[in-house]
Amino acid sequence: MIGNGATNAAALLGLENVSKIFYTDEVETHALDGVDLAIYPGEYIAISGPSGCGKSTLLSILGLLDSPTAGDYTLNGRPVAQLSQADRARTRNREIGFIFQSFNLIGDLTVYENVELPLTYRGMKWAARRERVTEALEKVEMAHRAKHLPSQLSGGQQQRVAVARAVAGQPAILLADEPTGNLDSKNGAAVMGLLQTLHDEGSTICMVTHDPRYAEHATRKIHLFDGQVTAAA
Repeated sequence: MIGNGATNAAALLGLENVSKIFYTDEVETHALDGVDLAIYPGEYIAISGPSGCGKSTLLSILGLLDSPTAGDYTLNGRPVAQLSQADRARTRNREIGFIFQSFNLIGDLTVYENVELPLTYRGMKWAARRERVTEALEKVEMAHRAKHLPSQLSGGQQQRVAVARAVAGQPAILLADEPTGNLDSKNGAAVMGLLQTLHDEGSTICMVTHDPRYAEHATRKIHLFDGQVTAAA
């Protein structure tokens, strides 16, 4: 299994011989083919590779949005295959923070409400939610926009709100799928700086990116080609 060589820490996420096959009209598409990967607490991983190589599929499996066709996935020491659908949903909400290329903010909710919503699903009390949301918005410098709607924000501001939503739940890992893909270079650099700050503060980050400049921010780089890990550094 490809890891960081750590011997004193257990892997936060571990994939062993993971494959993913999509079946359409009797055609098999091998999105992932025998992937081994270990991610340790505090790491900053960049997954890169050409379009269609399996990057987003890999991230979807790590985020419990999809399941592998074969192989084993262990999260915090638990085999994911043994989790019920309810447990998978609970784990996504509590242990995984998502940052999407398209922001995925809810248009008729305010900035504050967008960040608060996942915490509401947890059943967290109002006072605790307010503290978490306020802290997260301050961290991404968007507290002054708390009452605005997403449509009133720039793309860079919307992505900052998406980051706040992801970190408010204090997840075990942040999964970022092309977080700068819909941003210009200036806003892209700002979001990457924000991710760097979060990592410096102890966050574990796994990011998919097609941009080699942004991959350089990571402490470890994984390269995919035709669904296989071809290089790791």
